[in-house]
Amino acid sequence: MSNNIQLIDPLTPAGPLCLSVTVSSSKPKVEVHEHTDAVLACEFRTEKDQNPRIEWKKKGKGVTFVYFNHKFTGSYAGRAKMEGATLTIHSVTQKDSGEYRCEVTAGEDHVNLGEATVTLNVLVPPHVPSCEVPSSVFVGSGLELHCKDKLSVPPATYRWYKDNKALTATADTPYSVDPNKGALKFTSVSKTDSGMYRCESSNSVGAPKSCVAQKLKVIEYPLNMTILIAGAAGFLSLILFCCICVCVCQRRGCCKSE
Repeated sequence: MSNNIQLIDPLTPAGPLCLSVTVSSSKPKVEVHEHTDAVLACEFRTEKDQNPRIEWKKKGKGVTFVYFNHKFTGSYAGRAKMEGATLTIHSVTQKDSGEYRCEVTAGEDHVNLGEATVTLNVLVPPHVPSCEVPSSVFVGSGLELHCKDKLSVPPATYRWYKDNKALTATADTPYSVDPNKGALKFTSVSKTDSGMYRCESSNSVGAPKSCVAQKLKVIEYPLNMTILIAGAAGFLSLILFCCICVCVCQRRGCCKSE
């Protein structure tokens, strides 16, 4: 993005009489890996002023100074340099991502302010994801395992492994996998689903990273719980049967007062 302003002589339609300060960037979008240097290019030309004021600002929730009054400010002090109007930031992190504005003020020019915008995107390789795997679950239960890497840029995609074998969902598998959200979902687990589970996050920037495998055990309901469930089901069935009998008797008039 650039701001090029010219002063036109109304009596000379063939072209400009003189130029004001002109600011541009040869690379308005910059992508670099984390912990490398980011070069934010800014080129300018002035009409008369040989010593213009150069400032860099970063836009976020507000606007903060990066370079002001010939000095770097805040977190940029000691890890940035200027060559002309071009800004170089050393060892960038994700916090440095954002929109930067190069402003050149030439007080002797007809129009004395020009600016150019450069967008910096810091790419971050995968980090070890957080994995949620319960230690045990009952047979027949629904189950969803979760995996998340909140730090990688661009956002990571995910793959689940059971006993070091990648899980690929098909129409025949008892589970589904969401590679973007990192979810592994079972509608009804069985004993064969027991095993060691881990998740791997990956993106285009660096090598994949995996969490430590965690053991999932699928267990049968305890005998006393099974008896309790069966007893409750039988009791409910008995109540339902009695209700049906009462309704039938009332409809047929089998319950008459003497």
